[in-house]
Amino acid sequence: MFVGSHPRAGRKRPPVRTAGLLLGLVLLLAATALSLAVGTQQIPLHQVWSGLFAPTGTENDAIVRDLRLPRTLTGVAVGAALGLGGGLMQTLTRNPLADPGLLGVNAGAAAAVVTAISVLGITSFTGYLWFALAGAALAATAVQALGGGRYATPVRLALAGTAVNAALFGYVNGLQQWDLGTLDEMRYWAVGTLAKRDADLLLTVLPLLVAGATLALALARPLGALALGDDHARALGTRVRRTRVLSVVAITLLCGGATALCGPIGFVGLMIPHAARAFCGPDPRWLLPYCALYAPVLLLGSDVLGRIVAAPSEIEVGTVTAFLGGLLFIHLVRRRKATRL
Repeated sequence: MFVGSHPRAGRKRPPVRTAGLLLGLVLLLAATALSLAVGTQQIPLHQVWSGLFAPTGTENDAIVRDLRLPRTLTGVAVGAALGLGGGLMQTLTRNPLADPGLLGVNAGAAAAVVTAISVLGITSFTGYLWFALAGAALAATAVQALGGGRYATPVRLALAGTAVNAALFGYVNGLQQWDLGTLDEMRYWAVGTLAKRDADLLLTVLPLLVAGATLALALARPLGALALGDDHARALGTRVRRTRVLSVVAITLLCGGATALCGPIGFVGLMIPHAARAFCGPDPRWLLPYCALYAPVLLLGSDVLGRIVAAPSEIEVGTVTAFLGGLLFIHLVRRRKATRL
């Protein structure tokens, strides 16, 4: 059973759960509006609206349409991907403290990017976007294979992920120390940011995120059966090995695509599923939609907070989520009943 789950959690009334989804939609719209309006130059909401739907060629229109709209849409897409990936990861491993990075996604992407920069001399974001995605996929595949392939168990996946992460991040750190130019280029990608991500980059990665989200939602029912244990899942007609493999594929598409696009943004996949279970219970059929709605709210909210706190400059969203997630993680670890999650 997940940490902190309660026998009544699985018996939440559907109207209450539906109300939570509607609230998430309202909060997402509010976070989107704030993301479009708040920045170095504050823009009133009525000017944001006119800039989107009735532009007159003003400076504010250009800021809204060319800078903040792609950034906001990227935040929505990446937030939903990280939230879904976190919900899948925690359900698959039956561990609510698991993060999508546990499958080696972040480490694989980082290793591929540092190799592209140092060995191949690629320095443009567009150039190493596909290296990041390929590295994430290869690392997740290695974790799946080391964890037992089709016979992988949650514990073996976690152990394999820890080993692969340690090895790849050791490689990354070593290469960065050997090549200081690589260190400088890598810092720009590794900070985790929504800034300077234009619509073309988002459209390049969006099909992968949509495919991953579709697969994740389709796996909700078999994952719910899998949470009861392998024997119970088989008795209910669930193909256990296939479900695990497809879950890893979905996590790779979601988190690999998000990491390739914005760099590693930590803790979103940890915080949102854990918080969502307190309201909708552990059933993946409800948990995953909650994650898809509330994770973009967190990501956009953190991005706006970073702009406000350090104005007229800004703090990158990856730094803000790391700070918030670190506080939550410490709280979870210190909880007296943490072993019953």
